[in-house]
Amino acid sequence: MSAPSSPPSEPTIDSADRLNVEEVAEALSLVNAVTEADDVSPLSEHVLLHLRHGGDDGDCHIRVRIDCQLVGYAHLDLTDPVAGPSAELAVAPSFRRRGIGHLLVDKLTELSPRGHLRLWAHGGHSDAAHLARAHHFNQARELWQMRRSLFANLPNARFPEGIVLRTFEPGRDNDAWLAVNAEAFADLPDQGNWQADDLTNRLAEPWCDLNGFLVAEDAEDGRLVGFHWTKVHGAHPGNGTDGHGHEAIGEVYVIAVANHWRGTGLGRALLLAGLSHLRTRGLSAAMLYVDAVNSGAVALYESLGFARWDTDILFSR
Repeated sequence: MSAPSSPPSEPTIDSADRLNVEEVAEALSLVNAVTEADDVSPLSEHVLLHLRHGGDDGDCHIRVRIDCQLVGYAHLDLTDPVAGPSAELAVAPSFRRRGIGHLLVDKLTELSPRGHLRLWAHGGHSDAAHLARAHHFNQARELWQMRRSLFANLPNARFPEGIVLRTFEPGRDNDAWLAVNAEAFADLPDQGNWQADDLTNRLAEPWCDLNGFLVAEDAEDGRLVGFHWTKVHGAHPGNGTDGHGHEAIGEVYVIAVANHWRGTGLGRALLLAGLSHLRTRGLSAAMLYVDAVNSGAVALYESLGFARWDTDILFSR
């Protein structure tokens, strides 16, 4: 007669301000497993960047383990004094429905000043969304992922008179780019509050291709007045794979126009120029993210063939 198997240990939970190299690899392995199971990453790009570098000032990493195995991870950002802390989490697929997510949310709430917390759920039907509702969070923001085929007709980009299109030059353009970014996204602090290190870290990412980082310059005074930063992720010709496990897709990563150039057609021209660049990479489709309430941007994207594909939701309490 075989000996009875031992019952699984109770989960243990801890938190840390920074992670070492081994701990980063452990957390990324969990995130990759969740991404593979759900077809969507449980963490946004800026959180993944923080995680890869072991953390940043104001970060808190929460880990749940069972028998020494990492089965749950959450990232808590405590740096926004206005909107409050924000968090994203991941639970190992084989350990779901065991209360791991509830443990993470309870710990996140405990570590958040006065219990105020914003929680992102990536993918409209994710387990994070169910957790948020179970903990009485309210929906605060809806972010759409939109896509379009790059095989479909793509109009020519028509730039306003006096605009010169070129590629971004690191060092020369950094400050001007950050200024336009802050002005254009003043109402979206997650994007508009980028600092020099935020830009530098992304320029150093393996996916960054300066040929796809387009900037619009006013020929009269040489000022940078708009930009379209494109991105390619997934397996694609000549670049191997970046671990996404899916066919390559282009992305309208960040696009913006200085306030005094709005309404001139510059945004539409930059969008088309970037999509044309992505098409030259041999890609079949492009995607972007946009706030559901940004009706002007949604209308522009729909006019150029983009359609809603998926939804990310921000919950708050």
